Amino acid sequence: MTLSRRSLPLLGALAAPRLGLAQSWSPSGPIRVVLPQAAGSSGDIQMRQMAETMQRELGAPIVVENRPGANGSVAAGFVKQQRPDGQTLMLAGVSMVAFNQHLYRHLSYDPLKDFSYIAPTTNTNFVVVASKKSGITSLAQMVERAKADPGKLTFGSAGIANTTHLGMEMLASRAGVQMTHVPYAGSPQAATALVSGEVDLGFSVLGIALPAIRAGQVTPLAVAREGGRAPVLPDVPTQAEAGINAPVIPGWFALMGPAGMPDAAVTRINAAVHTALREPVFTQRLAAADLEALFSDAPTFRARLENESRIWGEFIRARGLTLD
Repeated sequence: MTLSRRSLPLLGALAAPRLGLAQSWSPSGPIRVVLPQAAGSSGDIQMRQMAETMQRELGAPIVVENRPGANGSVAAGFVKQQRPDGQTLMLAGVSMVAFNQHLYRHLSYDPLKDFSYIAPTTNTNFVVVASKKSGITSLAQMVERAKADPGKLTFGSAGIANTTHLGMEMLASRAGVQMTHVPYAGSPQAATALVSGEVDLGFSVLGIALPAIRAGQVTPLAVAREGGRAPVLPDVPTQAEAGINAPVIPGWFALMGPAGMPDAAVTRINAAVHTALREPVFTQRLAAADLEALFSDAPTFRARLENESRIWGEFIRARGLTLD
């Protein structure tokens, strides 16, 4: 079961009758939100902005605590050991709970057993881009050149098994082509390599690639996005429109807590997240960063997570990708 954007208003309506139940739970003190990302990261900025509204809605201060390290395992290992009383939460990225269990042979947490899923917050889109030096101007041309000379075209990513790596691997697999992966230490390094022509292609977070696209330094080939073209790039086709039927790699963040949280706590925190996402100032900030708000009740979101974990887990195993 996947969550389409067309279903989001309906999901909000379905969640509304549960708000009476939510009133039976209230925080007993400050709520700690643990972040697997460092201060100043996109998740950190997002959570601190949401906290302004959420603490008003919940009637308790929200304290953001950064615990980066081990691709999220430090934060996850800490949060899973806390009491499931709604006082300790975590804002996690999709890779932590949909990809890591398939990439690591020894993971310190079980994404599906160790956490209560409360609400998704935002999703980022991705874009396939080509360096000017490559001369590639369309996805069809990329596929044609890759088939003519397998392995010659190179693509950069923010690291092995990063979403920017997995997304391009899936695209190449569905297109039936082989390309050479060049991993970098992060998104900024991968972006620099693409602009300079050090690599031919990249699968980038749209918000990161947008300045270079607008400056004419790289060529956008297709957006990896559900629900049609990206409003910021209306002339760029989606992967499907460009002729490649590939699953769209998710780029969401989600709020969760230790396994066993009461339904009343989950429902009330879920409602507070929705209120924060609808704040006009926050909506403007999301648009500026090319992020999309996601609205869902907890069970529907967990079903989406399980489905995406299955799809990408099968792909990761088929490609033989591991990180330890």
